[in-house]
Amino acid sequence: MKFSSFVERIGGEGAAAWNIHSRAVERLRRGEDVILLSVGDPDFDTPAPITDAAIASLRAGNTHYTSVVGEPELRRVIAARHRRSTSQEAGPEQVIVLAGAQCGLFSAALCILEPGDEIVVPEPMYVTYEAVIGATGARLVTVPLRSERHFHLDPRDLAAAVTGRTRAVLLNSPHNPTGAVLTREAVEAVAEICIRHDLWLISDEVYASLAYDRPFVSPCGLPGMAERTVTVNSLSKSHAMTGWRLGWAVTPPEMVEHMANLALCMLYGCPGFVQDAAVVALEAELQEVAMMREAYRSRRDLVCERLGSVPGLRCHRPEGGMFVMLDVRDTGQSAYAFSEGLLEVAGVSVLAGDAFGPSAAGHVRLSLGVSEEALRTACDRIADYVASGSRRSSA
Repeated sequence: MKFSSFVERIGGEGAAAWNIHSRAVERLRRGEDVILLSVGDPDFDTPAPITDAAIASLRAGNTHYTSVVGEPELRRVIAARHRRSTSQEAGPEQVIVLAGAQCGLFSAALCILEPGDEIVVPEPMYVTYEAVIGATGARLVTVPLRSERHFHLDPRDLAAAVTGRTRAVLLNSPHNPTGAVLTREAVEAVAEICIRHDLWLISDEVYASLAYDRPFVSPCGLPGMAERTVTVNSLSKSHAMTGWRLGWAVTPPEMVEHMANLALCMLYGCPGFVQDAAVVALEAELQEVAMMREAYRSRRDLVCERLGSVPGLRCHRPEGGMFVMLDVRDTGQSAYAFSEGLLEVAGVSVLAGDAFGPSAAGHVRLSLGVSEEALRTACDRIADYVASGSRRSSA
């Protein structure tokens, strides 16, 4: 049977990037000794007060349809948090609750872009962006995040990529996969470009609470940006709630209406008991959240210390997020070959950087979503793998 051309636009190298992770998961299920560093899924449990709130809501019978745009209390809480963290004045009418940040990105792209439009995206980029943009029929225009700049955006590259067909810019900071955090100067430069060319900005801020070495700056809080910015966020990383599928977008009210119409076609609202749990997550002072943040910082330091001194490897120290980019070019292997060999020989799964974009060629991405003990073991295995490869090369 014949499929539409749509299925071609949502495939590609980005979707194929997960193949090595899928193989690693299958080996782990068979009882093999595998350390998964190929996915950004926190190893922490969701804090108990959040889970307790969901259970109480379930027992109270909150299992029916909810508002398509999100329940009023949660929208109010999200708006309040957004005001505190971004300095943008925003009310509940500017919030739509969705099934994770990924759903927010997809919905925003469909409501902004048309076939023939262009959207400028720095690369390397998160692997789903290619399919999200492809689904709209728009053209994805990439600008490089160069490894010699530790993957920091040069706004001049972005400005040079804007054409008469450009409709939007998509930013992600702290950045997945590289961990780079945009400086205030860079954010201001991007905002000036968007205002000058009357562009939308989709700001992916799912790692905003995990900025370590410099303050996170949200573009929506800058003058002239509130009316043109869709800010996407979630509880997945900050609160170890990846499986709860609870995210949101803060955007002009007119956009909320359009995204709500799209949600009617796909979601018809998020579960009420999950939304009740999200209110607790956002309002309660949970020490577990701060503990997780410091744990990721400590794990980052551990990985960079252990792998930064391994001959043949160069470690990019991330300023935020929960990933480390490792330059493996001096091993003489491509990133794909390195990833394949590391899984087969050492039982450690990582993602090849090439899947995130050509600027990450020769790099692999390691997740910090496992314990320090597991990370120490993984680092030892990586170092041994590199050393054994060097001996084979010199033999």
